[in-house]
Amino acid sequence: MNIYTKELVELSKIDNDLESYNPQIEKINAKIEQAKKVVDEIKEKRAEILEMIDINKAKIISFEEQIAKLKEQLDSIKKKQSKIKNEKELQALSTEEHIAKDTLKYDNDEIERLNKINEIKQQELKELDEELERAQKEFEEVLKSVEAEMKEIEEKKQALYQKREEHIRNMDPKIREFYEKIRKWAGNTAVVKVENQACYGCYMKINDKAYSDLIKGEEIVTCPHCGRVLYIELEAQTAEV
Repeated sequence: MNIYTKELVELSKIDNDLESYNPQIEKINAKIEQAKKVVDEIKEKRAEILEMIDINKAKIISFEEQIAKLKEQLDSIKKKQSKIKNEKELQALSTEEHIAKDTLKYDNDEIERLNKINEIKQQELKELDEELERAQKEFEEVLKSVEAEMKEIEEKKQALYQKREEHIRNMDPKIREFYEKIRKWAGNTAVVKVENQACYGCYMKINDKAYSDLIKGEEIVTCPHCGRVLYIELEAQTAEV
C-alpha cells in the first residue's frame, strides 16, 4: 500500500471514529429533549388554565357591573310604580321589571358557574404545579446524569480532532482535497476495503486491472464503479502475494 493510500485510510478511520460518537450524542440529546418536552407540556397546560381563569374573572367583573346597573334599574322601577297613572304604564313597567329580574338571575347564575369553574381550575393548577416540580427535578436529574458522559465524549472527540489536524497537516493538499471531494457524497465510506475482489462501498466486483493495481500498491486506486478510494488490508494483501 502506497503512502498516500495509507494516509487516506488513516484519515478515514479518524473520521469514522468521530462519527461513531454521533449515535451516542443523539441518544443523550433525545433523552434530554424528552425530559424537557414533559416540562414544556406541563407549562403549556398551566398557561392555558391561567388564561382561562383570567378570562372567567373578566367575565365575572362584567356580570357584576351589569348586576349593579340592573339593581339601579329595579330601584328606579319601584319609584316609578308609585307614580303610575294608567294600566299601560303599569304593564310597561312590569315587563321591564320582569326582564331585569330575569337578566339579574342569569348574571348571578353565570357568576356562580364561572366561580365553580375557576375553583376546579385552581385545583388543577395546584396539581399541575406539583407535577411541574417533579418534572423539573427529573429534567435536572437527566442533565446531571448525562453531564459526565457528554464530557467524556467531547474529550475523546477533541483528541480525535487534534489527531485529525495533525494528520492532514502532513498530507499533500491535493490528496486531502481529493478525499474531501469523495467524502461529500460518500460520507464515511469514502475509503473502503476490497475483499474477494469486491468494493465494500458499492459491493460491485472490480476489474482485474484495478485489482492488480491495488495489489501492487504503487498508486491510489478508486473503484471503477462508484469512485471510492480502495485498499486491501495487510492480511488480505499478504495472502494474495
